[in-house]
Amino acid sequence: MNAIGVDSSNVWHSWMLQFGCGVSPKGLYVEGLVFSLALLERGGHLEELQVVQAISGKLPLLGLNSKRLHGGENVAGHYISPFHDIPLKVDSKKEENGIPTKKARNDESENLFNMVVEIPRWTNAKMEIATQEPLNPIKQDVKDGKPRFTANIFPYKGYIWNYGALPQTWEDPHQKDKSTNCCGDNDPIDVCEIGSKVLSPGEVIHVKILGILALIDEGETDWKLIAINANDPEASKFHDIDDVRKFKPGYLEATINWLTYYKVPEGKPENKFAFNGEFKNKAFALEIIKSTHECWKAMLMKKCDRGAINCTNVQVCGSPFHCTPEKARSLVESVLTSSSNKESNIDEMKMTLKGVGNKLVRLSNF
Repeated sequence: MNAIGVDSSNVWHSWMLQFGCGVSPKGLYVEGLVFSLALLERGGHLEELQVVQAISGKLPLLGLNSKRLHGGENVAGHYISPFHDIPLKVDSKKEENGIPTKKARNDESENLFNMVVEIPRWTNAKMEIATQEPLNPIKQDVKDGKPRFTANIFPYKGYIWNYGALPQTWEDPHQKDKSTNCCGDNDPIDVCEIGSKVLSPGEVIHVKILGILALIDEGETDWKLIAINANDPEASKFHDIDDVRKFKPGYLEATINWLTYYKVPEGKPENKFAFNGEFKNKAFALEIIKSTHECWKAMLMKKCDRGAINCTNVQVCGSPFHCTPEKARSLVESVLTSSSNKESNIDEMKMTLKGVGNKLVRLSNF
């Protein structure tokens, strides 16, 4: 472990965490992100993360300040999957800054989940967990060779919430949901976080689940959880879906409107909803989360058809897809090397084209 700090009771360690891999050629677009993190060990507990470097081409340095999610296990220097290796639930018994947390009410401790942020509020780039790639980096989706951006839906700019997913969940495309009578969309369950802070891609936060909406996307069930950052200044006011109506009037209506029309500019039809667009409450949402977590476990244990989903993981030791940290590192380094070679080849091509252009100029002046 490479210690950065010197105080034995308060030590920072260097830590590389793959929330993306590879950068596209300079001057084009960011294909993925690789974060270099510092990990704080305080009193023997590894508990806080800070970004110290972000390799991303044109994007600015991204801030990540979330509690460590893997107990006291030392994962310094390990690459992980944000899909499979981050726990679904937050361990409410952990300490914060060396001080035991206040004992939460039973319902509160059962309603605290980790959310992986993919798309910050008010932004348009379609960032997502790449479920079919090794270690599932967060990267911008590409269609027809071009990076995808979601259109603005009047009067909004980009996404109207911090958008992301719950790790260790999966909407099974082969299993018909008894509530919607449609199969899953083959992704982790989506989260619309309604707190006051604009978050960053790759940030991992604790959220309280408030309710859920059943979007039917081209015949597939695409659940949308409504949640709030547990550290939001107003989080204590929110316990269920009715609190969103009370304290953020119009937000749920705006959510329905945005989700209905956001694909129309692409030439697709309006989206539909199960239950006539009715938001279901927290209790209903928790049951859906439980179901999608069971589907994920079956997939990781090779008990169902996973299709093209890549299940490589570092933390789920009982899984047949489990790999060593060394293997994970070699996977990431091979991708980075490939990306670097591609960029080098493009630079060489540019130089060749420039040389050809100079010759054409000389010929034209002959």
